[in-house]
Parts: sequence; C-alpha cells; structure tokens
Amino acid sequence: MDQLALIVGLLFATVLAVGLGERLRLPYPVLMLLLAATLTFIPGFPEFHIEPELILPLFLPPLLFATAQRSSWSVFRIRWRTILMFAVALVVVTVAFVASAAWLLIPGIGVAGAIALGAMVAPPDPVAVESVAGRVHMPRRLLTTLQSEGLFNDAAAIVIFQAAAGATVAGTGIGADVLWHFLLGAALAVVLGFAAGWLIKVVTRFVHSLVARSAITLVVPFAVYILAEEVHASGVIAVVVTALEMKRRARPQDAAERITRTAFWDVVEMLATGLAFGLMGLEMHKVIEEEGTAVFGMVGTAVTVCVLVVAVRFSWMYLAMWVGRRRTGSLPPTSWKDVLILSWCGMRGLATLALALSLPATLTGGEDFQARHEIIVTACAVLLATLVLPGLTLPWLMKVLRAKATGQEEREAALVLASRAQEAAVAALQDADVVKDLPEDKLDVVRVRMKRLRADLMGAVPVGPKRKKGDEDRELIVTVQTIALAAARQEVLEARNEPDTDPEVADRVLRQLDLRTMMMPD
Repeated sequence: MDQLALIVGLLFATVLAVGLGERLRLPYPVLMLLLAATLTFIPGFPEFHIEPELILPLFLPPLLFATAQRSSWSVFRIRWRTILMFAVALVVVTVAFVASAAWLLIPGIGVAGAIALGAMVAPPDPVAVESVAGRVHMPRRLLTTLQSEGLFNDAAAIVIFQAAAGATVAGTGIGADVLWHFLLGAALAVVLGFAAGWLIKVVTRFVHSLVARSAITLVVPFAVYILAEEVHASGVIAVVVTALEMKRRARPQDAAERITRTAFWDVVEMLATGLAFGLMGLEMHKVIEEEGTAVFGMVGTAVTVCVLVVAVRFSWMYLAMWVGRRRTGSLPPTSWKDVLILSWCGMRGLATLALALSLPATLTGGEDFQARHEIIVTACAVLLATLVLPGLTLPWLMKVLRAKATGQEEREAALVLASRAQEAAVAALQDADVVKDLPEDKLDVVRVRMKRLRADLMGAVPVGPKRKKGDEDRELIVTVQTIALAAARQEVLEARNEPDTDPEVADRVLRQLDLRTMMMPD
C-alpha cells in the first residue's frame, strides 16, 4: 500500500509542480526531481523500488507516442537532413566525446560503461524543450528544428546504450556490429510501425465508441514497443512510426476523436513525465545515502561532462550553420543567433532519466555494476544543468538577441492556408448536387457560413447576419458543412506536403477544422 500511495502522491505533486513552475518560470520536471529528492529526507518516508528493466517499457512508449502525434510524415520529409544531422550524427559525436572523458575521469568504469553514460546524456528531449521554449515565444522555425531533432534522437541513443549496458553486464566488448544492429533494428521497426498503423485502422472500423477508439491509443504504444523489442527491433522507432502512420490515416469525420485523443494524451504525457522525474529524485537520495561524503568527489567529473555536452552541441551547431550557408533555403541554424539559441536549448529530459534508472545494478556474475553511482550522479547533473540553467536564462538570452517571435509570419502563413481551405470548400459546394437546386434563402445561409470559414480557421469569427431561430434547415446545414469541411481539410493536407508550407502551421489549421466539424449542429 505504501508503494501505491507514493505513486499517487507523486502524480498529485506533478499537478502542483506544473502550477508552481508556471509562476517561477521553471520546468516542472526539475521541480519534481528536487521535490522528490527532498521528501526522501523525511524520517520514515517509504522507499520505492522498481526493476530497472521495466523503466524503459513503462515510460518511453507513452511519451514517444505523445510527442510523435504532434508531428507528421511531411515534417520528416521536409526536415530529413536536420533529423539525420542532429538526431543521429550529433548523438554519436556526443557519445564519443563524453565516453572518452568518462573513461579518463571515472576509475573502473570501463569502455562499455563510459559509452553507456555517453548515450544517457546525448539526446535532448522535445518535451523538456517545449516546457521551456514555449513560454519565451521562440521563433517557430527554431522550435521546429528542436522538435524534429528530439523525435528520433532517442532511438540512436537507446540502441547505443542497450549495446553498451548489455556488454558490461555480460562482461564482453562492444564492437562495430552496433551499427549493423541499429540499421537492421530500425528497418524492422519501420515495417512493424506501418503494419501496426494499418491494423489499427482495420480495428477501429468495428469500434464506434469514441471512448474505446481513444483508449486503444493507450494500448498501442506499449504493445508495439514490447513486440519490437521481442524481435530485436527498435521499440522507439516502431512507436514513432506507428503514431505518424495513425495520423496519416486519419479520416475527416474523426474530428471529435482527434480532439479527445489530443487532450487525453496531454494529460498522460504530463503525469508520466512528472512520475519519472519523481522516481529519479528518489533514486538520487538512495545514491547519496549509500555514497555519503564520497558524492562530493563526483562533482568534478559531473561538471566536466556538463561543460563537454554543451561545448559539443555548440560546435556542432556552428558546423551546421557553416554547411547550411552553402545551400539556399536551408533550415536553421543559419546565423549566430540560431547557433546560440539552439545550443542553449539542448535540454536533456526523460530519455536521459529513463536510461539512468534502467541501468542494471549487478552483472551476470552477481558483481556490482562498476561506477553505477557515478554514472547516475553525472546523468542527473546534466539533467539539472541543461534544464535549470536554460530555464532561468533563456528569456534573458532571447531578449538580448531580439529573437522573440512576433507571430506575424505564422499568422500570414495560416491566413494563406485558411484562404485556400475556404476556396476549396466553396469549389466543392459549387459541384455538389445538394446546393444546385436550393432556394434563395437557403443559399444565403450557405454563403454566410462559407464567408465565416476563413475567419473561423484564424480563430476570430465575424458576426454574420442575424437569423431567427428555426430558419435554418438543420439537415441541410450538416450536409453542406460536411462536404465543405472535407474539401477544406483535403486542401490543407495537400498544402502541408508542399516544400514552402510550415507543417506545424498546417496542423494548427487542421485542428481548427476539427473544432469546426465538432461544432456542426446535431
């Protein structure tokens, strides 16, 4: 019962931490980490133990699924260079530098253990980025680059970590076959993701309950992750591909389901993140209690790794800027401002946390995992350094660089898409038989609703001509709006795949269309 009460308490504390974080302008995950670590010093506070091998399957699938639902295949297609350069190459480079430093500074860690530490601290977290960057009005092009990076970098880091940790536990070496295993596992995971997306579409045809159709999305990430891991594929990539494929297969008439699912997953993501950081705080207390004053001897190594992580990221962003200037229409970073902001926003989060918690305590022969406490302390130091420091100083940095977004470019892009959606809706109605033989008074109703469509999609509904209650033919209006909104949605989906369209802006317009669909009269 104590274990259950502790979990419930951490979930409730997460809600409080979110509110407190908004007032203090600090990321709520950091507050949860500090709060949990502080609570454990209370005499009689219950201990919590969870098997390390359960950490990744419990926390990664739902959080990866939630993050991937905010992206799309069009984002991947447009930003594939960014994803490869930041989500894969930068992770590998960071692992190499951190592992080298750890091997030199931490006695007895071994090559594989050092690589495991490097993999822990390599991937920035999109959830952590949004919790900080979203409050300072960061330009959309920079935030999108960070989100694209965070979507796939976990896969590369986790594969490296699992290979290194497995080699340490088994007492074997880590060789060049890691790359081959990664590519093979990634390919198999993509196949599983596409198959899962198709299967879910078939299953949902037979389920009409909105609650049940939303609930299946809670089961799918865990099922796909476990299946992928069982066949030695990448569970991370399988979950991400499944989420992207489910979004691609979405139907216009599923507007209510998409809105309900988005709200549901926002709650799941918040609670799971808070719980994970709370557990990390409990683990930190355990390490401090067991090591005692020896923890102070780990500070130097932790600080060195923190500085190295930031320095490697800054150097890589500078290299990306230099390469990008050679191409026209390249994505950020394209200036020194971009380099500074993107470097400062390399915030580590749940992936680092989950990998640290999942580190085995013992080896195959029963011996203790060498330097486990040093690895956990260093990972926690990187978490704090890359979350707290940017959280406090990013608003100041954005102000000094004058890089805050005004929102004007996004509004103009949204207006273009809204206008295209309105034109497509009008064109669809012109060809619809239901409109051709309408009397003049019913045509007036249709004209008013179509004139309001673009304003609705921009979030400001103009006041139309007043009509007496009962003047509208309810069935007619539903039919007309269904035809119009389906055509508008298809137009925005096609626009999202065009190179000059910001996929995130298109997704916001699509969400407005979903809301508009839900507001249709019954």
